[in-house]
Amino acid sequence: MSNKNIDKETILALKDGIELLSGKWKFCILHNLQKHGTMRFKDLQEMAQGISPKVLSNELQELEDNLLISRTVNDTKPVTVSYSLTAYAKETEEVANALIKFGLKHRDKIKAK
Repeated sequence: MSNKNIDKETILALKDGIELLSGKWKFCILHNLQKHGTMRFKDLQEMAQGISPKVLSNELQELEDNLLISRTVNDTKPVTVSYSLTAYAKETEEVANALIKFGLKHRDKIKAK
């Protein structure tokens, strides 16, 4: 395999990862589920201050479609829905922690400017 193919594959993999986790809320949702375990829709909305129900619903659907979270409809009255991380999603933890570390460092640099 030539270096051009390796570079092309690397770029495609990077684009896939960015597309999968892009958006203002996906990492926030994943982080909250990682930190708190299974959560209901309303709890996730409260933790992600500023997210509308429609946007949260869309983000959760995308995460579920991409096998990062699982959705469970609970047989309660009224019916409640809960979300949890899949084993596959736990692989995003290292990425999220690196992003948090970088974000904190960046905030310090900007404040010191």
